[in-house]
Amino acid sequence: MKAQQSARAVIFLGFFLLVGQAAAGSLSLDGPLIQGGLVIGKTDPGAKVSIDGRSVRVSSEGAFLMGFGRNAKKAVRLRLDHPDGTRTEKTLNVKDREYQVQRIDGLPARQVTPRKPEDLARIRDDNTKIAAMRKKDTARTGFASGFQWPATGTISGVFGSQRILNGKPKRPHNGIDVAAPRGSTVSAAADGVVTLVHQDMFYTGKTVMIDHGHGLSSVYVHMDDILVADGQRVIQGIPIGIVGKTGRVTGPHLHWGVSLFGTHLDPALLAGPMNDPSSQNKGK
Repeated sequence: MKAQQSARAVIFLGFFLLVGQAAAGSLSLDGPLIQGGLVIGKTDPGAKVSIDGRSVRVSSEGAFLMGFGRNAKKAVRLRLDHPDGTRTEKTLNVKDREYQVQRIDGLPARQVTPRKPEDLARIRDDNTKIAAMRKKDTARTGFASGFQWPATGTISGVFGSQRILNGKPKRPHNGIDVAAPRGSTVSAAADGVVTLVHQDMFYTGKTVMIDHGHGLSSVYVHMDDILVADGQRVIQGIPIGIVGKTGRVTGPHLHWGVSLFGTHLDPALLAGPMNDPSSQNKGK
């Protein structure tokens, strides 16, 4: 019986994968192998990990991250070179998803098709600031706290949906929208450090970004007020802002996004079902 327990088999639970134990030469993967999913890997400290030939950070405890975008390819190559000289190579199969189409009307034309030079300059500057934060690759492991919903309410926009704004096709939605009463609290979804505080971005209004380590960050936008400062350490659940309607909105709500470097992930997959009776999570 002990021999059977020490040599654990590969077990599939829905889209979740667990392989081996975190001992020398071994590997465990926790998370959904699906487009929009985040997987937290665990291996022996000192191992070198690459995904499709690209090296990724491994923590002192052997943790590393894998993220699959909206249109992630079906197969991903994972390679680990262990400190004991052994190598693990696996091909991971990523499940496809179907995405909704969402039509939103009544937005200011200026924020759907901006043409003024000053608006375009603001957008470029905003995008540059956000992109710079998403390039950070810090050693912190705030993601180990897990993720919780930063606000509760009706889910009014899901990850990956094709957006049609005022009748014009736009980019797919890269986060999730929670329609909550104006003035309600927005909290940190996971442990981390605030890396961006902006009082008035063109599209997103009052905006906060939090670095959770290893290239994983979260963003909270459209708020009426910000309760944290740039560089502040936060723990999961601490208030960071107030739900509002700044930026490009039709009503008060929180847009919450999560990305691994430049790859947008589905926050709903990280946080799980919302513990609120008004939740209408329509994500597939």
